[in-house]
Amino acid sequence: MLELPPLVDAHCHGVVPGELGLGSFEALLTGAAAPGTTLFDSPAGFAVRRWCPPLLGLDPHCTPAHYLAGRRELGAYEATRRLLRGTGIGGYLVDAAVGAGVRDGTAGPMPASLPADLTSPKELGAAAAAAAYEIVRLEPLAQQVADTSGTAGAFLTNVAEAVHGAARTAVAFSVADTCPPGFPAGPPDARLVRRAAGAWLAGRTAGEPLDDPVLLRHLVWNAVATGLPLQIRGPSGADPLRLTGFLRATAGLGTDVVLLRSFPNHRPAARLAAAFAHVHTDIGSAPAASALAETLELAPFGKVLFSTGAYALPELYVTQARFFREALERLVTDRVADGAWTPSDARRVAGMIAAGNARRVYGLERRADRAGSGRGRER
Repeated sequence: MLELPPLVDAHCHGVVPGELGLGSFEALLTGAAAPGTTLFDSPAGFAVRRWCPPLLGLDPHCTPAHYLAGRRELGAYEATRRLLRGTGIGGYLVDAAVGAGVRDGTAGPMPASLPADLTSPKELGAAAAAAAYEIVRLEPLAQQVADTSGTAGAFLTNVAEAVHGAARTAVAFSVADTCPPGFPAGPPDARLVRRAAGAWLAGRTAGEPLDDPVLLRHLVWNAVATGLPLQIRGPSGADPLRLTGFLRATAGLGTDVVLLRSFPNHRPAARLAAAFAHVHTDIGSAPAASALAETLELAPFGKVLFSTGAYALPELYVTQARFFREALERLVTDRVADGAWTPSDARRVAGMIAAGNARRVYGLERRADRAGSGRGRER
């Protein structure tokens, strides 16, 4: 068995704090089931039934009804605590925006809507007995500022202050819509920004999502100016390399860019990570071990990060961490058996991908030192 340090989950979300019935659980597990079928008859469902019951004192492969009954008997908090503490994850970078209705690529198909009361980073870390750090999503931050800003000028001033204020405590920023048409290489003209802000403020209702491409571009460049890592959706669509202009423009500015959820375009993402010193790729929840192998054929090993992308169900953290460990163990075992890697190199590379790269990119050791407790910054 491959020995790994405690994993660092470099992008995830909170979990549902309350009890879940069969229908609610299935709705959060994966996509949509055909009438008369169950979502437990899926790769995610089978993985949950295999790996999660023993963490709750149940038999592997027990029926969904038996599993959920045992889960309810323990209570939501105790079940969550046992599941998260059985993942092998020692650090969570938590994007709390999804619970507020913001879409995101995650571990499997995301339901059309998620509960608004997912656990905070602090609550997730407490349940997991692990360090938990906050990723600040830019669109909800701008929405909150807009709700208290009466004019375009006030909004732009306040949003700049909000971004730089968040940078004092967050470990990274993220943006949901990475690639609007012609994703920008540089910051937009100030006159365009003011005009877009005025139009958006005049036409929006409180809490309305931000989708104006000029304002999104402005937000992204405000975040780049802070120097914190920026998480963006990886290459996708018919033109998987359309991020190249933005990555060229951000090179040398001191901001690392992490490409999230690139599967099935993980090869272009790996090429981008290889081409730019400040670009990294998150292997996320790719469903096949071959995706990890293909990524490592192209990307430098110090550029590849693990994450679960998990949300809502603590079971998803368990299964995604298990899938990752199995894929990584299979890969390094094969490389050592072929004589391509030495056992010591295999252990070193595995540790980098599992945790070391994330700790370096997001500065987690520095934050732990400042906190003085070894637990990093929790909210």
